[in-house]
Amino acid sequence: MDRVFGLSGFLVLPFWALMIFLPRSRWTRRIMESPLVIVAPALLYTALVLPAIGEVLPIVNRPSLATVASLLGTPAGATIGWVHFLAFDLFVGRWVYLDSRDREISPWLMAPVLYLTLMLGPMGFALYLAVRAVAERSAHGAISASRRAEEA
Repeated sequence: MDRVFGLSGFLVLPFWALMIFLPRSRWTRRIMESPLVIVAPALLYTALVLPAIGEVLPIVNRPSLATVASLLGTPAGATIGWVHFLAFDLFVGRWVYLDSRDREISPWLMAPVLYLTLMLGPMGFALYLAVRAVAERSAHGAISASRRAEEA
């Protein structure tokens, strides 16, 4: 289980590197537009969960702090949880990347947001929503100022 845990990051790190370090590359955009980038960590997660489905399913169907802690407190459970994080953080990071590129938000601003999404998923996502709101407000303000200038 140590080896699977240790190597699982290699399934997602190339995609994070593309989004953070080569955000304007047409290859990055092309690769990240495919939802297939999530397939490898999703398949690994499936391969880890299926043999333990009899133990995992009752816990996730009726979770309690004690049962979830007992599952995650084992090497197999921690690995399952870790791969779950990797897969969903990449899914969210992919959406954040694509949405930010569509909105033309600066890659310089997005690099730390994407890094935070990789490291602390929901916190990075929340930060992106704030960045996005500010960018929208700024864009609307610029459009309004442009219209006022045209009317004058």
